[in-house]
Amino acid sequence: MVDWILLALVGSVTYFLLQQSKERLYHVPWRLLWGVMIAPPAVVVASQQLFEFEIPPLIVLILFLASYITSVTLLRRGRLRQSGGSASEDQDKAESAHSSPDPERQTDGDRKPHTGLESEAIAAALAHTPISEVSREQLGGCFPWTIFYLQTVEYRPQAIICRGNLRSDPSEAYERVSTNIQNQFGNRFLVVLQEGFAGKPFFALVPNPAARRPTTEPETKENPGLAIGLLMLTLLTTMMTGAYEAGVDPEQVWEPHLLLRGWAYALSLVLILGTHELVRFMMARRHQIQTTLPYFIPFPYLLGTFGAFLQLKQPVPNRRVLFDISIAGPLAGSLMGILLLMIGLSQSGTVPAPLPSEQEQALLEFHTLQPSFSLLLGILAKMMMGGDLQPGQWLDLHPLAYGGWLGLMVIGLNLMPVGQLDGGHVVHAVYGQQMGANVGRVTRLLVLLLALLVQEWLLIWALLLFFISSADEPALNDVTDLNEGRDLLGLFALSLLVVIVLPMPPFLQIWLGLA
Repeated sequence: MVDWILLALVGSVTYFLLQQSKERLYHVPWRLLWGVMIAPPAVVVASQQLFEFEIPPLIVLILFLASYITSVTLLRRGRLRQSGGSASEDQDKAESAHSSPDPERQTDGDRKPHTGLESEAIAAALAHTPISEVSREQLGGCFPWTIFYLQTVEYRPQAIICRGNLRSDPSEAYERVSTNIQNQFGNRFLVVLQEGFAGKPFFALVPNPAARRPTTEPETKENPGLAIGLLMLTLLTTMMTGAYEAGVDPEQVWEPHLLLRGWAYALSLVLILGTHELVRFMMARRHQIQTTLPYFIPFPYLLGTFGAFLQLKQPVPNRRVLFDISIAGPLAGSLMGILLLMIGLSQSGTVPAPLPSEQEQALLEFHTLQPSFSLLLGILAKMMMGGDLQPGQWLDLHPLAYGGWLGLMVIGLNLMPVGQLDGGHVVHAVYGQQMGANVGRVTRLLVLLLALLVQEWLLIWALLLFFISSADEPALNDVTDLNEGRDLLGLFALSLLVVIVLPMPPFLQIWLGLA
């Protein structure tokens, strides 16, 4: 009965979130998307409650992987359908616009003051005029030859590509050109400065979705009550997971004194994930970028949660802002995780190493770990436990410690330098979009190799990385480089990923007295 109630709560919350976001989901059938997302937990609960069959953990992971891939496919197809339909809409609306004078082609002397309604009508006409009708003469005045010497203009279905020679600092050039574009076309275009394949910068004028939005459309407001409710529900599901791991029978987990046995695990994991998203939220607001509130995703199985997320509502202006937002969360979350892990390790004990035939089963338990499982874990364990940790022993982690360790693993996986993950944003900001994409491709192969040879637990994640695009979306000014301080901080973040994911080498185990 409890599982059905939790499934209903998770399903209702997911349904409400998708319903609130349907305007931003383009042409995605959001009810079908909800069905795909809720199918794995529904299958798990139904198999347990109706057929008394426990689905193996590997099959559960495969179900969620299939759900993720299907969800991403639906979202991509929805965006393609939206972009494909926009061309015909533009053409239809352009025909009606041709019957009236074109406001872009009027000279300054011909222009008269407009009322608010007239300005909105002109802005709408500009927004729906086909890209191909934006003249070279109009564009030429937006690119001063001392800043960017315009040579060629390419009209593509979804952008105008302006190629030439950059003759000034990229930041200065971007500011001047984007200001001129705004003065000429209003908010019709987003201006992107990006590196070409030969390393030669070019400008791209991309239709601004905000310009196509009706001015009377009410602004979507965030719901703090929903964010708090999801946090409370996540605390409940993680406490249940912690209680299960402490040996509480699932039928008795609702007894308050037994449920509270999972509080340390829940507090540790929620603090790490919450710190990660809250600091990311604060950094985005510091750079004046609108975002959603951080939302937790409760789930009554596995870790007790699928983490937390927030979504940027505006394009990222440059690589420095992209770097700051992407690295702030993982660094803050990892600091919180290391602190909680150290406190938990000081309260942890040891157990004899299981027999080889039992080690695979032992690794499925959160609290029993080999110290050499991770370079970071082994160093911190020896630092906090000292002589109590002898060669051949495994860790019996305190709930605070294994909650902290799982939180660090989640952050470490998010630091993988691939595509839309935080690590992908970081390498994009440090090395540029093209180099970042190349790093992502190499990373997917290295993680797969590591999973096949050393860390078997990485196999599911290694396969998942192949379904994540290696290329990250560009910032508006995607050419201006970072300073040396940010470059070093980016290398530190990638080093943190390495010490979390890689096992401790044998020579270091011997030196620390772990083998």
